[in-house]
Amino acid sequence: MISVLAPLVRGLCINAANAPRIVLAGTGPAPKNALVIDLESSFKNDGENSNTLDEAAAAKALSEAYAAWEFEMSPSGTGPSEVVKKRPSSIVLKRGTETLGVFWIDKDIDAARKRKEVQDDSFIEEILPPVLDTETVLPGLTSSDRNNVVKNKIAVVTGGAQGFGEQISIGLAASGALVFIADLNLEGAENLAKKINGAQKRTAAIAIKADVTNEESAEELFSAIAKEAGGLDLCVSNAGVLQAGSVIDQEIQSFQFTTKVNYVGYFIITKFASHLLRLQHLSAPRWKTDIIQINSKSGLQGSNKNGAYAGSKFGSIGLTASFALELIEYNIKVNSICPGNFFNGSLWSDPEKGLFVQYLQTGKVAGARTIEDVKAFYEAKVPMKRGCEGTDVMRAIYYIIEQEYETGQALPVTGGQVMLH
Repeated sequence: MISVLAPLVRGLCINAANAPRIVLAGTGPAPKNALVIDLESSFKNDGENSNTLDEAAAAKALSEAYAAWEFEMSPSGTGPSEVVKKRPSSIVLKRGTETLGVFWIDKDIDAARKRKEVQDDSFIEEILPPVLDTETVLPGLTSSDRNNVVKNKIAVVTGGAQGFGEQISIGLAASGALVFIADLNLEGAENLAKKINGAQKRTAAIAIKADVTNEESAEELFSAIAKEAGGLDLCVSNAGVLQAGSVIDQEIQSFQFTTKVNYVGYFIITKFASHLLRLQHLSAPRWKTDIIQINSKSGLQGSNKNGAYAGSKFGSIGLTASFALELIEYNIKVNSICPGNFFNGSLWSDPEKGLFVQYLQTGKVAGARTIEDVKAFYEAKVPMKRGCEGTDVMRAIYYIIEQEYETGQALPVTGGQVMLH
């Protein structure tokens, strides 16, 4: 129940402030200054399903109760067009005399955790800026908010402990987001989270074990995110594998494994991410959220003796376009990013098992005598003469989030190696 109620509460807080919020779930008695909302009428009462929550009815009840509670006052020393909004720092949901959950709210997870720990239920006061004069400057025509595109937002990155996933996790955290690093390699995710939190001097990353090919694991992942932070703003579906092989002799197990992780795993992650994002949307209907799949240039063109990988990536672009059409109803944008080869990543540069070593040993690059020769051969295929880096992918992520009028796209980030037609 908490994993359903938390995103509804977070959506409520987002809708009121038009800004991301952290919502921590808890238990215990209602704090003195809490907003208490009874959801008794939001439960279905048809005998067999008397304990089933009507999510839309609950969102409506939350919104009405919040609107009735919230009040504003003019602060001293401010202009006539400014107001202070007082908002609750804790919300208690009940069903009659039963407490369903106590939720603590603040702008970031450390502040919310502190409130919860010391039971600080003092009101949150926010000065709202003056209304923009749209006759002078239309919203969106300036770049004033560009640096804050993910600030205080909640993100999850699958396969986030290594490769592009590591770069994305670091980049999002450095830009002010709270990042859940979801990976089968829990130790690697924990080490990265520790590194990020030390660098940012705050709780900027949380490690969590997840298997994108397993529905139960994916459901637990998003339930844990809801309980830990209240909801989600950005899901980066990055987890992927590559097992190259000729169609003539590749083992079916290898083909199926690649397809299961890259294609089926993307479906599973989107399925359970959208469950959470839809709940949040019910009480924050104007708030846009994003699902971004990290695809590949191999999703835009074939890949010699690498059909399983290219096929899974081609198919994933079809999923992106289809998910986008369906999920925009809930203001969820779905897009793919198609990076070029990450030559400096372990897939290519690992000194023992990397593709540069493999291609040198198998003679795939005629005349190559060293790893540097192989790398130079592949860099020469790129008009910009270098491989794709994490910074290139991060710029694409920020663009997709900021660009509210785009969904269902596959954005190439290939240095000109693959161009859209």
